Amino acid sequence: MNASPETAPKPIRLRAVLLGTMLAAVICALTPVNNIYNQATPLGGGHFPLAPFYILLTTSLLAGIIARVLPTARLITGQELLVVWIQMVIASGIAYTGLTRTFFINLTVPFQFATAENNWQETLQPLLPDLLYPGEGAITGLYNGLTNGRRMGWLEVISNIPWQHWIKPLLAWGVFILLCYTVMIALINLLSRQWIHNERMNFPLLRVPLLMAENFDNNSLRSFLLNPYLLWGLSIPVTLHLLNGLNYYFPSVPSVPTLILAGPYFPKVGILSGFIKLKIYIYPVFIGFAFLAARQVSLSCWLFFLVGSLLIGLLGVLGYNIPASSLGVTFGPTLARPEETQMIGAYGVFFVFLVWLSRHHLQHIVKQAFSTGPVAVNTEWFSIRLSFWIAVAGMAAIVGWAIFFGMQPTTALLTVFAFFMITLVASRIICQGGLGYFTLTAAPLDGLLVIFGPALFSKVGLLIAAVAQKVLFVDLRESLTASLLHAREVHHNMHNRRLLLFGIGLTLTTAVMVSFMAMLALCYKYGIRELQLEWATRTSLGVYENIVRLNDTGIEAGHWVKIFSIVGAVVMGILVTCYHRFYWWPIHPIGYLTAYSSAMRILWFSFFIGWMCNALCMRYGGVVLFKKLRFFFIGLIIGDLFMGGTWAIVGLFADGSYQVLPD
Repeated sequence: MNASPETAPKPIRLRAVLLGTMLAAVICALTPVNNIYNQATPLGGGHFPLAPFYILLTTSLLAGIIARVLPTARLITGQELLVVWIQMVIASGIAYTGLTRTFFINLTVPFQFATAENNWQETLQPLLPDLLYPGEGAITGLYNGLTNGRRMGWLEVISNIPWQHWIKPLLAWGVFILLCYTVMIALINLLSRQWIHNERMNFPLLRVPLLMAENFDNNSLRSFLLNPYLLWGLSIPVTLHLLNGLNYYFPSVPSVPTLILAGPYFPKVGILSGFIKLKIYIYPVFIGFAFLAARQVSLSCWLFFLVGSLLIGLLGVLGYNIPASSLGVTFGPTLARPEETQMIGAYGVFFVFLVWLSRHHLQHIVKQAFSTGPVAVNTEWFSIRLSFWIAVAGMAAIVGWAIFFGMQPTTALLTVFAFFMITLVASRIICQGGLGYFTLTAAPLDGLLVIFGPALFSKVGLLIAAVAQKVLFVDLRESLTASLLHAREVHHNMHNRRLLLFGIGLTLTTAVMVSFMAMLALCYKYGIRELQLEWATRTSLGVYENIVRLNDTGIEAGHWVKIFSIVGAVVMGILVTCYHRFYWWPIHPIGYLTAYSSAMRILWFSFFIGWMCNALCMRYGGVVLFKKLRFFFIGLIIGDLFMGGTWAIVGLFADGSYQVLPD
């Protein structure tokens, strides 16, 4: 049935794309100062970042007021507001953990932390390609700040940055980043029809923006925001963070604790010993997302987290006290125990499962790619044939880039495949699970080291692979691929898809340039030593320490790592089989992939509350009650993010900033 002219989607205008790019640039410019220097609630943290939604909310309210005063003035539509929002989401991660947070530290650690004790001048620095690393004249100012840098204005700081030492590495890594982003766009364009249309994947993180845009276009935004259930939900985080924010600045004001240390209530030995570090965090926004997610997914996330902790105590009771040293050398951001290497096998099997589900779609892609006839473009940004060849050419170019800097061809091919495999699986977890905050457990290189051993890598090849992984493919708290998949869901019913694709390309290019300049300006103004960058420094330093250790010793992963990797593959195989074969099966395999993620240590209780409310609602009230009650949880989401943005603005003019969301 065709839509009527009144209800048919209106074309997206160029002004929306340019506005989205401009606001994205502003967020990228402010994020380093806000997140690092002011230590405020992150503007661009996670996959439902604060600043873009805060701007979407306030812009919708302002545009709604203008529309009521001037009914004939169509300044912006709800669909265009979504376009602006998703462009800001895509850019916001680049300015922080998605790229810039560790990028410059990653390139300067081998020089800044070289000492007589670690002997990096002889063992590590000779391996560094000159084109990928800055000259030594860039290091001192980066870590100590420019002389009188604090007294300089921002433009003066930028003009005094030693660009002559940075231009070559920025261009070399810029090529790598551009190629990776291009491949990500092509892969999402290829696979999104399978995930969005064929599998009808749920997108919990998009529910609120889509509802807001729909109500804006229907002139019912006022009734949406004044829904009684929404207002009740809104009142909880507003009250909570109003009290706690005032307590931060005025300690005499009472506060409500949002962190409960549950670990002391469990014994240090016995079957429950794995819970001695258990914490209960209360985040209304994540409770809301968990309620909107599929019950299978929200149940599985908290359940597998608790089962994973229980496994630690169970192994201890059975007498298996496996030392952490049996891990060998690993690059996983949170990999701390051999039991956690289950994720290596689990990720591989889940990827195979996704390929199997997509087998007919993939066959169609191959036929289209090698056909000579015209190819129809349905809801994609561009044709399947063009996407296929861009993805192939882009991956080949990345492999060539790696070979040029010293990797062997086979190693480069396997490494690039592992990078994109893990990224696609992580994107599926984030988008389908509604995980606004997610981290990997094991890194792509960990899987290659377990399967092929360290002999796969030459000394230079290991360095290139590990550093490139650190740049884009291991700190997935702000994964671009997940944001691109969200963008495809937002865009798939819109017209002007080439304009939308142009907007994404323009946003990515602008975001990288502005983020690099903003981060360099911050570091040269104050010095990394004076900034709160301990995590970025520690994890970047760990990458090079592992490179040197593996190159020196060639130590292979212990047998326990291989055993747990096989166990993870077997468990995931059972889970995907049961999930696919039995309609009544209550467990989703995605939950298993989050069991040892550091994100779930923070989110598990929120997912438990969201799942329990969803289950009780559907059990006793059915769909009718769910449609009403969902507004309460939407209120939790809006209220939490509104207070986070408000306190972030207050923090810009105060000595400190109250944090609403996890850093």
